[in-house]
Amino acid sequence: MEALPGISAQEIARARRPLEAAWTLPPAAYVRADIHRLEAERILRRSWAPLARVDQLAAPGDYVAMELAGQPVLVVHGLDGEFRVMANVCRHRAAPVAEGAGRRKLFTCPYHAWSYDTEGRLAAAPLMDGVADFAREDCRLTQFRSEVWQGFVMANLDPQAEPFGPQVEPLARAFEAFDIAGMVVARTLIYDSGWNWKVLVENFMEAYHHLAAHAQTLEPGFHARDSIVFDSDGPWSILHMPAAAVDAERPRLVQGLPEQQAGALFAAAAFPHFMFALHGDGMAWYQVLPLAGDRFTLKIHLCVPRYVLDLEGADHILAELEQVTAAIHAEDIVVNDLVWKGLNAPTTGQGRLAPLERSIWQMNQWWLAKMGA
Repeated sequence: MEALPGISAQEIARARRPLEAAWTLPPAAYVRADIHRLEAERILRRSWAPLARVDQLAAPGDYVAMELAGQPVLVVHGLDGEFRVMANVCRHRAAPVAEGAGRRKLFTCPYHAWSYDTEGRLAAAPLMDGVADFAREDCRLTQFRSEVWQGFVMANLDPQAEPFGPQVEPLARAFEAFDIAGMVVARTLIYDSGWNWKVLVENFMEAYHHLAAHAQTLEPGFHARDSIVFDSDGPWSILHMPAAAVDAERPRLVQGLPEQQAGALFAAAAFPHFMFALHGDGMAWYQVLPLAGDRFTLKIHLCVPRYVLDLEGADHILAELEQVTAAIHAEDIVVNDLVWKGLNAPTTGQGRLAPLERSIWQMNQWWLAKMGA
């Protein structure tokens, strides 16, 4: 096996063991800057990530500017109806052609006024007459791989990447009754997070920490001991948290769910960091935007069936969902801060994984393989 900076062959072998004998990744996997640089090259720039929901770009011309693994990008609903992800870098002198979000027919660079249409084609280049061999068709904004999956606009910087949908078919099949594609973003919570992104993913994908971190919130309704992680044969994981008691009379915002799903809580991940939680009242999409090895922006988008927005009392319903989500994440921030402090301590080593941390083990096997270990 290939060694990684600061990670020994013995540490890799420990993490590679079957779950019942496995150890965590070593601290170097989280805290070393050279590991993060390798991670960006081998994983973050070669993996699929969700950039937006189609309802956030509802009309032709709608766009959002953001960064994907260090690459400025534009997510655009084209005037032709197609969703595209393009480099937000002018083909003249490399300035961004747009910022924020909005609706446009043309993206005009603020530096020299070169303009591009919603398909990325150069529409205007002032005062370029007489430039030898200047061909506008060669100056299109760089196009990146993209596809729409369950209402998410997905993107990948790797032109050789396998399509996303077939890799995660079990995710779509498992949650078909939720009609994820039909949900819309109703509220968004934004956090600046001061840890490596894997700390959050690991926290999201196990219910073991309900016992302490969520002792008064999640544990009474979703016992850690009852949580189940599905078998996985791809770059994904599903955590099923059955309800301690199901109230069959309680109305759910997501209609038509089978009884075993209506009261349960699910946490799903497509590696590396596409995470969403599903429950009877909708979905929380945890959008992770890594900025460095020790920080990222987290946007928690609260999604509900579209009809909910038109209900009398919708604001109250959404405010309650927001309040609960913020309270749970506040508890997660506390323990993730503790984990990050410990990972950065000089004597910290690997720990043993618990049986309830099967999702972390699944993620670790994928991460080590992608890192070449």
